[in-house]
Amino acid sequence: MSFIASKERDLFVNEQIRAKEVMVIGPNGEQLGIKDIKDALTLASYAGFDLVLISPNSTPQVCKIMDYNKYKYENKKKQKENMKKQRENNLELKEYRLSVTIDVHDFNTRVNNSSKYLVKGHKVKASIRFKGREMAHPELGRDVLVRFAAALEDIADVEQKPTLEGRYMTMILTPKKEK
Repeated sequence: MSFIASKERDLFVNEQIRAKEVMVIGPNGEQLGIKDIKDALTLASYAGFDLVLISPNSTPQVCKIMDYNKYKYENKKKQKENMKKQRENNLELKEYRLSVTIDVHDFNTRVNNSSKYLVKGHKVKASIRFKGREMAHPELGRDVLVRFAAALEDIADVEQKPTLEGRYMTMILTPKKEK
């Protein structure tokens, strides 16, 4: 009967270990020396723990006596915590497109939607694409973006002032830091 680790990161445990001799590390991290696999399994069962293959590529292979279920649980918990931190660090950037000739209602709708997004802690990128002859008057687009920032000034700070790049003028708003 052969056992195969179901995933790459799963470790071989107890009878799944196929080595003849292994370097054994005790439950408190002390080295117990090179032992025959049967002796190592006996030590682990005597201690009430599992024998887990930590380093299969070394010579001799290294095994540790530990509670495998507790080890898996703590690893899963660490991974969840890391993912949570990663999500907090990678806040999303939502883009709202405005135009030089935007109507009042459309403008207010975008302000309301972006305020909801800013309250959640995400960044907002407001952009304007100049079409045709609108390129002759970029100050009109800048006025729209400044008005957009002014409408959100109670909940957002301007991270990047309006900048013109080709036919696009963009501005980035971030939520205000709570004091």
